[in-house]
Amino acid sequence: MLHIAMGIGLLAGLLFGILAAATGSPALLAVAEGVRPLGTLFVRGIQMVVIPLVVAVVFSGVARLGDIRKVGRMGLFSVGFFWLTTIPAILIGMGFMTVALRFSPEVTVAGVEAVATPELPGMVDFLLRLIPTNPFAAAAQGALLPLIVFTVLFAAAASTLETADRERLVDLADAVGGAFIKLVYWVLWTGPVGVFGLAAPVTAQTGWAMLQSLAVFVVTVIIGLVVFIALVYLPLVKLVGGMSPSRFLRGSVGTATVGFTTTSSVATLPVMLTESQENLDVSPPIANFTLSLGASINRAGSALFQGASVVFVASIFDVTVPSGAMLGAVVAVFFAAMTVAPVPSASIMTLAPALDAVGAPLAGLGVLLGVDRIPDMFRSATNMLGHMSAAVVVDGLLSKDGSGDGGPDGAGPGAVSSEAGPPGG
Repeated sequence: MLHIAMGIGLLAGLLFGILAAATGSPALLAVAEGVRPLGTLFVRGIQMVVIPLVVAVVFSGVARLGDIRKVGRMGLFSVGFFWLTTIPAILIGMGFMTVALRFSPEVTVAGVEAVATPELPGMVDFLLRLIPTNPFAAAAQGALLPLIVFTVLFAAAASTLETADRERLVDLADAVGGAFIKLVYWVLWTGPVGVFGLAAPVTAQTGWAMLQSLAVFVVTVIIGLVVFIALVYLPLVKLVGGMSPSRFLRGSVGTATVGFTTTSSVATLPVMLTESQENLDVSPPIANFTLSLGASINRAGSALFQGASVVFVASIFDVTVPSGAMLGAVVAVFFAAMTVAPVPSASIMTLAPALDAVGAPLAGLGVLLGVDRIPDMFRSATNMLGHMSAAVVVDGLLSKDGSGDGGPDGAGPGAVSSEAGPPGG
């Protein structure tokens, strides 16, 4: 029921926004803009739970393993999956958009504003920033990746303690994780109103004219995402994870639906934890670790969108991109995708360094923001399926080398979801 209610809220927001844009009624436009704070409150409610939920779930998953060697293998397999699937996503996005632009009508850009370029760290800085000088400061700043690194190291140390001491810490993390999962579900039940508040003002501002002029861009991104899932995720699930694509898709429908409507990995995390264990039989420690890490850094869907966006924005501003600059854009998108926050439309802001790499004006971000809600939903659903694919693949790899033990009783934050709330419906 939850994902159906969110779908209704989204549809209502889109229809209301289109009606306001089509009629030009000042009253309807004022109402559409007036409901924007409802969407803001919904997003802030999700952000409120990000840090403690991720820390609790990652700690529980790693500490429960009891063998630090399992942490190393699980981390290596997880990060390897995320990185290796991000590269083809970028190339598919760029390639599909290059072809699609040959059949695209001319797009006229007007009335856009420049956006400041956020600093993108180089390789050395990126690696240095993985180790936080102060984990509490990292938490306060919302820096998820350094906090994940600290939590994994802390949990690995805890896994070497005596059994009684380790179990006390794990039980505490389980209780904290269960409480925050419950809180996330409370936030999600406000989702229909929050999604309405996100969709209505955006649609009212852009109207049909902008949606039509950018239809090729939106449709191409959606097709690219579907092709990416079919050519990358599903074969990996089948060949490495040992699971049929049909079972995987049936078992992940709640995850994809909640991700589609909320466009947030963190909001979808409780549903992912539930479905990965109950529907896909992924070991609880592997699910807790891989899904939480994926919610922090796995953004292949966002990378595909960003790759397509670079080509599209360069085209509408008539910027010729040499091959060397395009290679730089691929690298920029790769690192930018790793820093995308698990909240709606974050892919737009981190796209600026890639646009700068090809010499495209940052004003193009304003154009993309106008129609981002639609591709944001599809790329978010793709990201969620990527998290679930990673859990299945890592579970399959660890099972093959004999280290896929889910722990003594399979308990953990992901196992309390039947009490915390419905799995995406």
